[in-house]
Amino acid sequence: MSSISHAPHHAVDVAENDVRRQHQASHAPVAPNEIAVGVVIGRASEYFDFFTYGIASVLVFPSVFFPFLNQVDGILLAFTIFSFAFIARPFGTTLFMAIQRNFGRSTKLTASLFLLGTSTVCIAFLPSNTTGGYTVIFILGLLRFLQGIALGGSWDGLPSLLALNAPKNRRGWFAMLGQLGAPVGFLIAGSLFLFLHTQLSREDFLDWGWRYPFFVAFAINVVALFARLRLVVTEEYTQALEEWVLEPIGTIDLVHAQGYNLFIGAFAALASYALFHLVTVFPLSWIAIDHSQSIDNVLTVQIIGALVAVLATVASGVIADKFGRRNTLGTMAILIGLFAVATPFLLDGGRFAQDTFLVLGFALLGLSYGQAAGTVTSNFEKRYRYTGAALTTDFAWLIGAAFAPLVALGLSYRFGLIAVSAYLLSGVVCTLLALRINKSLEAPRPEPAAP
Repeated sequence: MSSISHAPHHAVDVAENDVRRQHQASHAPVAPNEIAVGVVIGRASEYFDFFTYGIASVLVFPSVFFPFLNQVDGILLAFTIFSFAFIARPFGTTLFMAIQRNFGRSTKLTASLFLLGTSTVCIAFLPSNTTGGYTVIFILGLLRFLQGIALGGSWDGLPSLLALNAPKNRRGWFAMLGQLGAPVGFLIAGSLFLFLHTQLSREDFLDWGWRYPFFVAFAINVVALFARLRLVVTEEYTQALEEWVLEPIGTIDLVHAQGYNLFIGAFAALASYALFHLVTVFPLSWIAIDHSQSIDNVLTVQIIGALVAVLATVASGVIADKFGRRNTLGTMAILIGLFAVATPFLLDGGRFAQDTFLVLGFALLGLSYGQAAGTVTSNFEKRYRYTGAALTTDFAWLIGAAFAPLVALGLSYRFGLIAVSAYLLSGVVCTLLALRINKSLEAPRPEPAAP
């Protein structure tokens, strides 16, 4: 029996029991499709916050918060602060797992999403750094770190529950549903920034227009909170917890017991996570500096790319169910390697070539990232999967994506776009090696349900 069921905080228990009784009274157990809706809504809200900050790092922060730096250095400083959230995520997971063990999962989810929404909307209230002081920069960095703490704590285990309820021959399909939140989140954030950027003068956009998406993020988080709470307190979810399938094990206990799986899982998806920022945030910065086309055109093409990524993510589920999730991820890594080789020619080849890079990159991102979650976390013992899946994702973001825009822009500006190719190729090599190691470590047993 999970320690959560013995939590002494009766107010939380009463609230959760009330919701459970409502579900029991309806005699309608939560179906995988219903869980999928909660997963997509929850992930889309998180990615909206994520991309709102990422886009603003290029279009807004260098002028508003770092006016004393040139454009390149301003973007590089913004990308440095951008990485703080990924550094904070594992700490957030550890903190909020402890909160869940002591106060209940609804308290954990409510607190983490409230922190995420509050830290995001507070950025909108930061004044312009007209004096070149460090106070505003420090607060921006602190709020970004708190975003990472909250993102780590927002793990609800719904993808794990979804996988456990998915038919065996459709695990790839249900695995990709949680990943749909990425292109959907970018689609909403990019569209909102494009609208504001085209409808406002540059002065109005930098003065107050850019703040609006950060306000919207808070409202979206409220909607996502209720959508997810409706599911995480259901009888099915509670039963999974009590069977130790979704147990919030402490990080130290997990590392001691099966820490090697964390790193295998993180590196297995490294190519996908590295590509993630190199087709979303980095091209926006490179083209903004190069002035090879307008920002409005880039955002428009990226929105089209996000639509392509949605279709590609859906396709990844079909492909993975037919050929296997590991085979799909490995094949996509090889294709990402070929894409890496072509990157310098595309990004430095004029508007049409750049647009091709964006759309093709988003397509590959959908196909690869669609199966990047939980591909090897089935190696965790049942009682470790809940925390294991969360931390595996945290470390994949940290190792593969946290510093990708910073490294790619810094090196490419100094040494040329060949540095982006090298960065992506290193991720491909790590992915293929990790998948190979994972295969050799697997015992000859039927594949368990992968979260």
